[in-house]
Parts: sequence; C-alpha cells; structure tokens
Amino acid sequence: MLVIPALDLHRGRCVRLYQGDPERETVYGNNPVEVALQWEHLGAKMLHLVDLDGAFTGYSKNARVICNIGEEVSIPLQLGGGIRSRDAAERAMSAGVSRIIMGTIAIEQPELARALVNDYGERILVGIDARDGMAAVKGWTESSAVKAVDLAAQIEEWGIREIIYTDIQKDGTMQGPDLEGLEQLLEKTSLQIIMSGGISSIDDLKSLKPYGDRVKGVIIGKALYSNQLTLPDAMAVFG
Repeated sequence: MLVIPALDLHRGRCVRLYQGDPERETVYGNNPVEVALQWEHLGAKMLHLVDLDGAFTGYSKNARVICNIGEEVSIPLQLGGGIRSRDAAERAMSAGVSRIIMGTIAIEQPELARALVNDYGERILVGIDARDGMAAVKGWTESSAVKAVDLAAQIEEWGIREIIYTDIQKDGTMQGPDLEGLEQLLEKTSLQIIMSGGISSIDDLKSLKPYGDRVKGVIIGKALYSNQLTLPDAMAVFG
C-alpha cells in the first residue's frame, strides 16, 4: 500500500485546508518544488498534487509550479483540481503528470470523462469526494444529487479501475479515515481505492491494513506537515 504525501497548491504555495474550506487555510511552504523534493528524499514513491485554484475556479494559477515539480522530481505525480476539459487534461500530462484525477466532469460532463478514459486508460483516475454520502463538485463547494457509491458504480462501467475516495468532513481534521464509506464502496464495486482524509496516526494506518487487497494507497497531508506522523514511520506500517 502506497503512502502518498499530498501537496495542495493555492496561489503558488503549499497549503492545507480544513474540510476543504479556503477560509481555513494553513500555509506550509512558499516553494512547493522544495516540498516535493523533500518528500521524494524521504522515500515517497508518488506525490498527490491538488490545484486548489483550479478546483475552486476552473482556471489554474499553478501551472508553472506544477510544471516545475514535474521537471525536478523523478517519482510519479498524480494531479487533480480544475481538470474540466480535454485541453486541461492534456496540458497536465504534458507537464510531467503521470495520472490525472477527474472529479467534477465525471458528474457534469460524463461523455467527456468517458472519452478521456477511452483515450488514456490507466492514466485517468476519478476522485470521489463525499459529503454526507453525496458526491461533491467544484472544489467541494457544491454537493451533487449523486450518491458517492452510485457514482463509483457508474464510472466502473466506463473502464475506470481505480479511484481516490475522500470524506470531506474528515479532510484536514485528523479524525481517522472513513471506514464506513470505504466498506460501502468495496461492497458495491470491484474498484481499487486510494483513501484520503483524516489520517492522523499509526493506528489510523493500521486500520486500513485489513483492506489491503483493494486499498492500494493512502494520501496523507496535514498529519505529515504538522509532524503528527513522519513519512518513514507511515511507510513502515505497510512494509
């Protein structure tokens, strides 16, 4: 199971939000390239980038930073946030991003989402961000009328094999992962899942080990940046 450090980018800085709220932001670095290189040096095998400006507005203000990270690090990058067109997806991949994460378009533009899956296969993931069981869109600012588990079942029919699942109410809170939501997804689909949100301790990580045949990774943000966890200790949990 991969332990994947998160780099949330807002106005060119590395930040963390509490439950996705832009008014509750903590800045953890003014040079995201240095932060990315630090995680690589500590042993990370992949980085999870989120373009918060793109997520909130649909327009990226972090394209240069993302490109710089892609040029400087040698480990794979996955990127989400504001990828709502074919052009945005292809620009991200040409900037050195290994995998792109669709969110809003999976609900609002399903034909485009399916076309990207057909064209790029495993380079496309879907991020399912849930609030009270419902999938959220546009940087978590709006809830859709689609249940998260129903969206997961739908995108599996498109050929998606792996998703990132986030319980918004857990994100940035360090209150532990959403095991109930995870179990619903495991029951209703055969998808591989990367868990995100709420991880704060070794015990939280250990709670995911029984699901290791389907949970392929865990994204950690605030707990790493606040030194609640170290990356080597977190990686050691999964051998």
